[in-house]
Amino acid sequence: MKNKFVKMVATAAVCGMVAASMAGCQSNGTNDSANDNTANGTADNSAADNSTDNGAADAATTDPAELSGTVTLAGSTSMEKVCEALSEAFMEEYPNITVTVEYTGSGAGLEALTAGSVDIGDSSRTLKDEEIAAGAVENIVAIDGIAVITDPANTVLDITSDDLTKIYTGEYTNWSELGGADEAIVVIGREAGSGTRGAFEELLKVEDACAYAQELDTTGAVLAKVASTPGAIGYVSLDVVDDSVNALALDGVAATEENILAGGYLLSRPFVMATKGEIADQNELVKTWFDFIASDAGQTVISNVGLILPQ
Repeated sequence: MKNKFVKMVATAAVCGMVAASMAGCQSNGTNDSANDNTANGTADNSAADNSTDNGAADAATTDPAELSGTVTLAGSTSMEKVCEALSEAFMEEYPNITVTVEYTGSGAGLEALTAGSVDIGDSSRTLKDEEIAAGAVENIVAIDGIAVITDPANTVLDITSDDLTKIYTGEYTNWSELGGADEAIVVIGREAGSGTRGAFEELLKVEDACAYAQELDTTGAVLAKVASTPGAIGYVSLDVVDDSVNALALDGVAATEENILAGGYLLSRPFVMATKGEIADQNELVKTWFDFIASDAGQTVISNVGLILPQ
């Protein structure tokens, strides 16, 4: 509208000068003609400049539907379920953009991000100071609970956080010490560098003090091992818990979305999609990915996989 308005004004000016020329004396014809030519030239140049500006603006504005390329993510295995669901929904909406995700663990994913190997580093814990110093920016996309699980035959269904600390530091070694069967406690955990392990140990304040019987490298492996091992205890992302295991209440509070939002359940952590620099500084493909996550469609995907939306 602004450009049309400029052209109308320029045209009106030209017409007015032409009318003045026709009404003037013949002796002024040469001068008036020169004036008309100058006015026309100015109007034409103005229109041309506006046309150029419009072209530059149009070129600078890219329709997301026309984007093509690849968005790369790497990191937390606990985030596999949500990443797969988001990727599938995103690529349905943007068929020319491919999303690839490698599940290498939070620490490895953040290392890949700061090294420039991937666009996004997935972390199931808050970022460390050294990661932030290396340029990583924490973008929380969801909140997850960490469920403490046992094999399905275990009769202990509720423990205190102090009991859990004593189990993982090796002070308690038999379920009978907790009112259960006379059965050895088999302590299962994640590998070093896992975001789930990092968050679990930090929340319980047992960093570098755990006595693991076995350390496994994926959430699914922990779930399967605990389910099939009498006396086993482990921790996994809340959204993967199924009927193959018991999920324990902690300090009398069940691991549910409602209890996590209310602040009553101790073990919860963020799901982070870190970028090197702010989202606004990323390429158009990455910005489109985060725009989708923030949209109603993206938020629905996150809710549907059992995660909690950040408040």
